[in-house]
Amino acid sequence: MTTADPRSWFPRFYGNPAIQTLSKAARWTISGQIGDDDPSDPAKPPTRKAPIDVRHLIDAGRLRGAWATDEACLVTLEELTRAIPEAANTAFYLQAQTDGLLVVDIEPACPPGVAADLLRLPGILYSELSMSGRGYHLVIGLPSNFHDFPIAAGKRVLREEHGWYELLLDHWTTFTREPIPGNVAGHVRNMASQPAFASIEALYAQLAEKAREGTGATALAIDTTAVMPDIPYAQAIVEQTVANARGQLKSAADFNHDMSRWEFSVLASLFGWLRTQLRDYSAYGVEYSSSDAAWLLYRASLEVIPARPKHNQLRNGRPFLLDRAAALIAERETAARSS
Repeated sequence: MTTADPRSWFPRFYGNPAIQTLSKAARWTISGQIGDDDPSDPAKPPTRKAPIDVRHLIDAGRLRGAWATDEACLVTLEELTRAIPEAANTAFYLQAQTDGLLVVDIEPACPPGVAADLLRLPGILYSELSMSGRGYHLVIGLPSNFHDFPIAAGKRVLREEHGWYELLLDHWTTFTREPIPGNVAGHVRNMASQPAFASIEALYAQLAEKAREGTGATALAIDTTAVMPDIPYAQAIVEQTVANARGQLKSAADFNHDMSRWEFSVLASLFGWLRTQLRDYSAYGVEYSSSDAAWLLYRASLEVIPARPKHNQLRNGRPFLLDRAAALIAERETAARSS
């Protein structure tokens, strides 16, 4: 009997260096049908395609939706490949700031000329057909100007105004592993005209500027108490957030030693990990307010951001870094509502 080996079926996917980089993160699963269609029972929810709790499927043999975006529900690509080699797809929860990569998702409705220009972006590390067979996924490195647009960096998705394509930043991606057909790739390769997008930085700036115009969030949108309240599991959340973030943070040199930009980058990275912790504890019935999140983010930042005189100043009546944490959370919440 021949053992199923998806590596031999999809060598471009499994052998791709960018995919191999992502493969080590325990954020892989399968996108499958969740629910139970039964027209005779309107009380039953209809089936829907969604990422599954693959850890539960492997351990208990039962199917349910993923309720977390980490190892509580998900596995590494190697674990997924070994446990379910005949999976129809692979789904990955991308965290651009942590992974250093983003996905350009080109929709089937995208005009062929626009799609061709996107397929000509320099620096594409991996490309494939989407689930429909008429769209494309492009994996590309995080643009060097990513942190120049804090509001955009906090969005889960940056969408083109017509819905033709989007940049996935903190989002599920379902990889089909199917290569772009040779005739399409050849046509794009032989195009003589200048592409509309000179670089991923240019494309990102174009979408990020619109995101910045679309929100007026300020730090004052998040109200914080005079002293830190009693937040359930605060110490554990802060410790795990910092532990996960260490080694993933950019250095001040990456921002030409502009400390304000670097600190906001650190806050953004910490918040990505903090949200994972808050989601995990929320699954057990604990509710966290935006104010709680700001305090937890502030406490985590004190663990990794060196003290400097500016931190002794007050902004909006609270410590400087607490106010910056509140500002970032306000931007993220506004961006999420408009996504």
